[in-house]
Amino acid sequence: MLAFILRRLLQSIAVLLTVGLVAFSLFRYVGDPINAMVGQDTPAQEREALREKLGLNDSPPVQFVRFIANAAQGKFGLSYRTSEPVGSMIVERMPATLELSFCAALFALLVGVPMGVYTGLYPNHWSSRLFQAVSLIGISLPTFLIGILLILVFAVWLHWLPSFGRGETVQIGWWTTNFLTVKGLQALILPSITLGLFQLTLLMRLVRSEMLEVMRTDYIKFARARGLSNRAVNFGHALKNTLVPVITVTGLQLGALIAFAIVTETVFAWPGVGQLFIQSVQFSDIPVMAAYLMLIGLLFVLINLTVDLLYFAVDPRLRAQGTARAAGH
Repeated sequence: MLAFILRRLLQSIAVLLTVGLVAFSLFRYVGDPINAMVGQDTPAQEREALREKLGLNDSPPVQFVRFIANAAQGKFGLSYRTSEPVGSMIVERMPATLELSFCAALFALLVGVPMGVYTGLYPNHWSSRLFQAVSLIGISLPTFLIGILLILVFAVWLHWLPSFGRGETVQIGWWTTNFLTVKGLQALILPSITLGLFQLTLLMRLVRSEMLEVMRTDYIKFARARGLSNRAVNFGHALKNTLVPVITVTGLQLGALIAFAIVTETVFAWPGVGQLFIQSVQFSDIPVMAAYLMLIGLLFVLINLTVDLLYFAVDPRLRAQGTARAAGH
């Protein structure tokens, strides 16, 4: 187990260094940062002094090592657009993105997994066919169109839910949350459904296919021959053996929800990190773009590491392999 964790940590460090190299390349090859920080009439002497102060005259390897060292401490410099520390800008907007992604993932799990189990156990029932037909909407329609349609129906026509923003929030230390106010919870509904609908259909189809495959295996037939109830067979044996691929997809999709919440945050004017990234692209705010890439890389690495550890808790075959390797050494 310890060797497995160490191996995964080394792989994670290699991935983060690669992401860091990509982020660092933005500073080197996406225009001159000095031009973004000073005016056109700035004398050449002041430009050169600023370049020396920022360390831009150093060799690329020295700059890269400095960039990685600062990134490890959460230091990404100042925004070219607002002159604020990039770290504080991201920390200020991170709660909005994390709460939106959490609600979207929860919606996808609580709805997608039961629908997948039902359609897997009763594949020929009319309601299962209806669920599969409806799931095509989540896969076929683009996210921005789903969001616009939800706004049109529930905000414009019915006036049930707000169409943009976070609503009322509560400040708890540095964290701002929607969960403690009614209007804050209402503001979460439409963007959470928009962001989580694709993941819902993906989970439903995955669980359905896994359930159909598991239900045809011999040990399910033996379990029925032993006289176990349908509930024990379906949920104690069949569903349990579909959890490994579900955990994999759920973990990866959670990272994808955070990384690709950009479209949803733009449609609903949600003040999260995704919207900040879009603004930084529009203004060529390279420090914010680089910090966003590093943050997303770190989140994916942490989520993948957590998923790998969950494998050991769910799949006894992996634990047996780890024990056998340890005994062999």
